[in-house]
Amino acid sequence: MTTRILTGITTTGTPHLGNYAGAIRPAILASQQPGADSFYFLADYHALIKCDDPLRIQRSRLEIAATWLAGGLDPNKVTFYRQSDIPEIPELTWLLTCVAAKGLLNRAHAYKASVDKNLETGEDPDAGVSMGLYSYPVLMAADILMFNAHKVPVGRDQIQHVEMARDIGQRFNHLFGQGKEFFVMPEALIEESVATLPGLDGRKMSKSYDNTIPLFTSAKDMKDAISRIVTDSRAPGEAKDPDNAHLFTLYQAFASVDQAGEFREELLQGLGWGEAKQRLFQLLDGQLAEKREHYHQLIARPADLEDILLAGAAKARKIATPFLEQLRESVGLRSFRSSVQASAEGKKKAVKSARFVSFRDEDGSFRFRLLAADGEQLLLSKRFADGKSAGAVSKQLQQGGDADVRVEGLGFSLWLADEQVAEGPQAVDEQSRDAAVQRLREALAPQAD
Repeated sequence: MTTRILTGITTTGTPHLGNYAGAIRPAILASQQPGADSFYFLADYHALIKCDDPLRIQRSRLEIAATWLAGGLDPNKVTFYRQSDIPEIPELTWLLTCVAAKGLLNRAHAYKASVDKNLETGEDPDAGVSMGLYSYPVLMAADILMFNAHKVPVGRDQIQHVEMARDIGQRFNHLFGQGKEFFVMPEALIEESVATLPGLDGRKMSKSYDNTIPLFTSAKDMKDAISRIVTDSRAPGEAKDPDNAHLFTLYQAFASVDQAGEFREELLQGLGWGEAKQRLFQLLDGQLAEKREHYHQLIARPADLEDILLAGAAKARKIATPFLEQLRESVGLRSFRSSVQASAEGKKKAVKSARFVSFRDEDGSFRFRLLAADGEQLLLSKRFADGKSAGAVSKQLQQGGDADVRVEGLGFSLWLADEQVAEGPQAVDEQSRDAAVQRLREALAPQAD
């Protein structure tokens, strides 16, 4: 079974070790697994919530695109795009906003943190809170649900947003699905040991705290940054506590199990912090030097990056555009032209586009098929004891009987008055099944005119 994986990074700064270990690296590794259908994007709409510096956002988009590719992402094997190149995403955001509960958004961590900070300083609870910040989880839900991602690699602080995407998607399915599950329910994918890396001061590595180690900075700058990692005052020869050492947490995130075990033992035996920092630098430089060179080559060719991202956007929109049309249809945003045309052409077009064919099976039972204009079988009825019963059901369908299409695995069935009367062919995947259901609905609609 194919598993769709999706993740993105907000374009507000230069990628650092925490971004790489917590999101980029596990996402790239996941994309290389058999059966993975991977979607990775630059979250530049999200950036507008946090940053009002256009030059910084533009630079960050370039740096993050180059980081993904230098890190090993193959744009020929994944869908790699900018969020802002997919106009269907903001439209889906609005559809989801109309079903998202305000109480759910009130509980979002980022919004609650802003309110708590305002209350501590005696400010109005919503001082400085934009609607972008408040509805951030809805935009993230649109990112995930647009492509029906099964797995979403995120840091631990982002788990809530994936859970909120599930809540919002379930609400939309309930209100507008009519038996169809438009959205699959995503799951957060976390690499427990590196979900959140500490920065130079021990707090979470974050641009907000200015405590990051840039990912593809020069070897000299990386070594200087590592030298500023805060440690305790234990001297060389004194046993260190690896479990409470930020430096060890960083080392462990990039080391093999054996390397981490050996480093832990050396710290317990009194390895000096200066030597420990040198070991961390050697480990990181050994893994990142070649990627660093590739990164700077990409940065020097921005036009090539633009071509790659636009190709990825075109690939993504082949999915997003028809899917959004289904969603628009489901909420009532339908074309007047198509309904008027269908009414004017009437049954004449129905005969041309699809037809019912009755027959008698080898066991003596009576059945019927619904065939498309090209002869494709859209539906096969159950067995009826006599032709009159089979004819009555097919006539009811032609006259607009209240038919209910129910999806079951990779197949689907047709029901009238809580009784299954026919079934469709088995599909090879969910996309093919959904396309077959859509063709059936289109075939039955003219029959009802």
